[in-house]
Parts: sequence; structure tokens; C-alpha cells
Amino acid sequence: MSNELSSKGQAAKDAARVLAKLDSKTKNRALETIADTILARQDVILAANEQDISAGRANGLSEALLDRLLLTPARLESMANDVRAIANLPDPIGQQFDSRRLPNGLDLSKRRIPVGVIGVIYESRPNVTIDISTLCLKSGNAAVLRGGREAIHSNTALAQTVQAGLEAAGLPTGCVQLIESTDRALVKDMLRANGLIDMIIPRGGAALHKFAIENASVPVITGGLGICHIYVDKVVNMEKIVPIVVNSKVQRPSVCNALDTLLVHKDVAKAVLPPVADALAEHKVEIRAEPRALEILNGHAVVTTAGAEDFDTEFMALIMAVKVVDSLDEAIDHIYAHSTTHTDAILTEDYSAAQKFIDEVNSSAVMVNASTRFNDGGQFGLGAEVAISTQPLHARGPMGLTELTTYKWVVLGRGQIRG
Repeated sequence: MSNELSSKGQAAKDAARVLAKLDSKTKNRALETIADTILARQDVILAANEQDISAGRANGLSEALLDRLLLTPARLESMANDVRAIANLPDPIGQQFDSRRLPNGLDLSKRRIPVGVIGVIYESRPNVTIDISTLCLKSGNAAVLRGGREAIHSNTALAQTVQAGLEAAGLPTGCVQLIESTDRALVKDMLRANGLIDMIIPRGGAALHKFAIENASVPVITGGLGICHIYVDKVVNMEKIVPIVVNSKVQRPSVCNALDTLLVHKDVAKAVLPPVADALAEHKVEIRAEPRALEILNGHAVVTTAGAEDFDTEFMALIMAVKVVDSLDEAIDHIYAHSTTHTDAILTEDYSAAQKFIDEVNSSAVMVNASTRFNDGGQFGLGAEVAISTQPLHARGPMGLTELTTYKWVVLGRGQIRG
């Protein structure tokens, strides 16, 4: 294990003991201070980000990745607002639940406690540095962060901003530790940092998730890979389709809850696909269509023949796959075969079709007549998210405050002994 990880991991572990004992008022005051510090240090943060953007362009990063990397005054203001929103959320720590009295008179309950030290490995998106730091602080956890090489200057400036806010609020800067070395060997070290890190959350591409699963001895929660679908049913309100599809695909195409595949029932395909394609063409979206969809879309927008791999691709760009299906069952079968269980939606006015879709599609979020872009911690009222878990575990979908806690059993007796 590297000296940097060892020392910063220990600092986080020590800080976690302090955090676990803090009251909500103290944590909220620290969060408000961090929000103020983000805005006060805006010039420093943007200058650091410009270094990363310039290097990214020189190294040939795609426009989608550059967009994920980019910070602007508006995005920094949004970050600060998100931090304040987290401060205003109920504190889960200490919450008591599942209380009951056993026949022997023992009073039994569960009480929420922090996980301890949470390690997060992430790529490209420097806003994650703020999201994770502040969610961990509110939930009483220390954080050890390892961002991607392409965002090192931005992440360093943001982590220093958080630490400045912590120090101003009288809290240990060890609460948030950024691994500044870009040596990839440190990723494996973090995954095996038993005794220093209690849980790892990887945020990035499929290769990172696979590497984490194969190499971790620390518990890992994976997610965030999104091959997201919208299915347009045969009983549908035509006025809803174009706005929802365009928003799902175009509003921010580089993120995990952006639309990748549009499935359309054969009975409405000729009415649905041309206006959808024309609307997407205004945003320069390339459509990759299977043969039946291709025949309908001939002459509309930029349309090419879909390859088999296109239905297994998270595009993260202005590209969308399209397929005509014969039935709701075929749509669900397609989703089961190709979805990453992130976000899938149905557009329908048929209540029974909506219920069947909800019952049979087991993604972390299932939408009815709504954009896939709503699967987001901020949109769900969680303030922000550490990640979107797609695993069938206790934490699923956007991981906010509650998902960053565990619990302990509390047993209150009156002198009982076990017979």
C-alpha cells in the first residue's frame, strides 16, 4: 500500500470517529460553510478546471467526456445550492426504526449509524468530489476519494475547498481525503484497504466496475452504467412522446440516465418515429435503426443501420438506437436482454400495460410517462447522490443519505437472562 493511501486512509479513519459523534447542527453549519467556500474560491476552481479541459482537448477527449469534465460558474452555483439542500435534509444518523417488544419483555430496535470510511473511485466528473464529500459529511462518514487523471487539477481544487470549509467550521480536514497520485496501482490498493476503508463505490465505465468486482476485498457497491430504454406502447398520448424522448436523449447526453434505446410498438411506429426523428435531428442526434425502423425513417434525420452491438451500448453521446417491436412482451424481453437495470421507461395510457411494465422490469428506477433523466438524487429530493446503484442490494437507485448508513441493534432489558 502506498504511503499516501496509508496516511490519508488513517486520517479519514480518525476523522470518522469524530464525525460519528457530531450533532446535526454542527454538520449543517459545516455544509453551509463549504457552500460559501465553493463560491468564494470560484476563480481558483475554474482556473484549475481550465487546466484539465485544455489537457483533455490536447489528449483527444471526446466532446461528451469534456462536457462531463467542464465546470462553469453556473455549475459551481448549482453545486453550492446542492450542498445547502443537503444541509436542509433530515439527518438519518440516530434514527430509530423497527422497534418492538419481545414476549420476554426486551425492547428491540434498530438505530442508524454511519458506515465509517467510504472510498469512491470515479472518472471525469469533478462535481462528484463535492457530492460525495458533502453527503458523507451529513451522514457522518469520512471519505477517501480517487478521481481520474483527466480531472486531477479540478478535483484537487475542489477537495481543498471542502477542507477549507471544514477547517473554518472547526472540523478535522481528515473528513475528506483526496488521493492526488494518478498511479493506477492505487485503485487496487484502495480496493484492498481493509481496516482503513469500510466500503468502496466505483463510478465510471464498465472496465472500472469489472476491475473493482474482481479485485476488491473491501465491500463494493457498483452501479451507474446506464443502457436506458423507453418503450412507446400502442395506447399512447402522441403529444407526450416527442418532449419526453428528446429530453431523455438530449438534455445531457453524456450522463448515465440519458436515453440509449427507443422501442416502439408496431401499431404506432409509423406515426411515432418520423416526428421523433425530426425533433432529434434538430439536436443533431444520429439514429441507428433496425430494419423495420429504418424503412419507416428513410429520409428522416441521420439514420444508419443498427448493428447488434448498438443495443448493448451506453452511447454517452448524441446517438440513439431504435427498434420496432410487436408487443409489450417483446419490449420487456428486449430490456431484459440488453438493459443494465439502471433506468427504463414506458409511455402509455393503458393502466394494465403500465402495471405490467412496472411489475416485470426490475431496473433501479422504472418510469411511466416521464423522462429517464429523473433518475437522479437531486431530482428525487435526496439533495445529491454518491452513485446510482444497479445491484440488487439494500441500496438501489440514487444513493443518498440513508443509503450511506448502516444500523446497529439496540436491546433494552430489565434484567432478563436467557434460559
